[in-house]
Formats: sequence, C-alpha cells, structure tokens
Amino acid sequence: MHLVPHSHDDTGWLKTVDQYYYGADQRTQRAGVQYIIESVVKELASDPDKRFIQVETGFFWRWWEDKGEFMRNVTRQLVEAGQLVFTGGGWSMNDEAATHYTSIIDNMETGLNWLVDTLGHCAVPDIAWQIDPFGHSKEQARLFAEMGYKGLFFARIDYRDKEVRKADQSLQVLWEGGKPDDPESTIFTGVFDKHYSNPDGFCFDIICEDEPINDDPRLEEFNVDQRMAEFESYVLDHLRYYKDQEHIMFTMGDDFQYQNARMNYKNIDKIIKHMNGKTEETGIHLLYSTPDCYLSVITSHNPQDIRILTIF
Repeated sequence: MHLVPHSHDDTGWLKTVDQYYYGADQRTQRAGVQYIIESVVKELASDPDKRFIQVETGFFWRWWEDKGEFMRNVTRQLVEAGQLVFTGGGWSMNDEAATHYTSIIDNMETGLNWLVDTLGHCAVPDIAWQIDPFGHSKEQARLFAEMGYKGLFFARIDYRDKEVRKADQSLQVLWEGGKPDDPESTIFTGVFDKHYSNPDGFCFDIICEDEPINDDPRLEEFNVDQRMAEFESYVLDHLRYYKDQEHIMFTMGDDFQYQNARMNYKNIDKIIKHMNGKTEETGIHLLYSTPDCYLSVITSHNPQDIRILTIF
C-alpha cells in the first residue's frame, strides 16, 4: 500500500490567493497555505521515511520568498532526498475545459522554470496531477505526454463512467492524446476509484472530525485494534477495482490539509506501525510513497494489463 500525503491548495476559490496563503478570512474557509508548507517541511526533516507531494508552485514560490537560507537549504536537501516531491508543478492546477492550450503551456512553463531555476532538475515532476478540474481533455493528456510526464492522475470523471471502470478494472489506461500508436503523445492515466481525499474514517487534520489512532492500552479510548480492522477492510474493499492486486495507492490528504502536519503524520505513523505488525496475517504492507514511485512499480509488473484509450 502506497500512502501519499498531499494537500490540494486551490490558487483562488472561496478566497483570494493572498487570503489563502496567509490564512486570512478564516470565517469563509479555514485555510492558510504558508502553515501547510512550513509544517510539512519540518516534519519531513525529522524523519527520512516520510514523503509529501507539493503541487501548486505559485504557493510554494510565495513561501520560499519568505524563508531564510537555513530553511531553503533544508528544503533543498528534502527535494534531493526524494522526500518533498513536486507533482504537477504548474503555477496552478489549470482548468482543462475553458482554457486555451497556450495558457496551459504558459502556466506549466512558469511553474516548471521556477522549479528548475530555484531547486535544480531534481525538482522537475514526473507525474501530472489534475485531481480537481471538473472534466478532462484529450489535448491536456497530449500536452502532458509531450512535456515528458510519465503519468497523469485525477479524480473527477462522470460517476457513471467511474462505476463502469471500477467494475471492469479499467481505472488505469494508456491514454492516446494524439494519433493512435504514437508513444510521444501517449500517457499512463490513473483515475482514483473514489475521490482524492483520505480513506473514509481516517482523516487526521485540524479540520477533520475522525477519531485519532489511540494505541495506549492505559487509556479508555484505546481503539487501535478496531481501527486497524477498519483500515484492513477499507483496503480489501478498494483493491478489487484494480488489475494489479499487489499494489494500490491511497491519497492521505484533502483540500488545505496539513496545516498541522504533525497531527497527520503521527496518526499515519501509527497506521503503518500496527498494520505492518500484522502483515503475515493480512498480507498488507504499508509505506510512505509518491505517485511516481507507485507508477514505476505497477508499470514494471504487468504492463500488458493496462488498456489503450484513444478517445476519453
């Protein structure tokens, strides 16, 4: 099980970009992106096993401009170590339906150029991450393929289409965005079987209401056995939607989560510890991972099981 910590941070939605970054107007939405990045970097620096994917470069640029050389060096080390992994990497996560292709290119070029100029080529993303646009276009898939991305992941498609794909295990395809049989315009595409949020019942952020993992038997709220049974059931329920039964990826995050990264990682650590303590019994092994790590594994297993998609 590949657990992917992430935060989806809209560059403008219910609040302005500045309000989202600074955490202003909390009555409208409890969101402050500067706290997300700061909190995550400190957590990653404390444990080399932890991972996080950063998507929106526009917000990261603002955070970087506020930092001194010490924090910048820590961040560079995390990127070089593969702990802080840029995914998508455009200035924002662009819309696909009403955006002209030149604007899409400009958006991606602005974000990717900043990453290269600031953090080097090791920061360049391998994975496109379009989890929140309401609909997806063939041209977007072609552009990502020709930009050199190895894979594309998203969540939102028509519910009827998603149910069919879950039933026949076709959530993962090779999307031919250009001419048929053209490898330069073909990209692996994965659709999440649910949404891009945490597994049901396992949301551990300051804006979540799920019960934390309590593994202290001295306390009345001790619940680790029950919670691990629930997690095991969730994994097995979702595994049936995929042809590759050896690997599955779960997103651990949601909109503007990780404002307190410690809260998230501490509970995920407990899930990993206690689930991996029962691996011989359950057959389930958990690890912190990234979409590119997950893609590398599944495409090396049974690539013939991934269907070709010419029209989406």
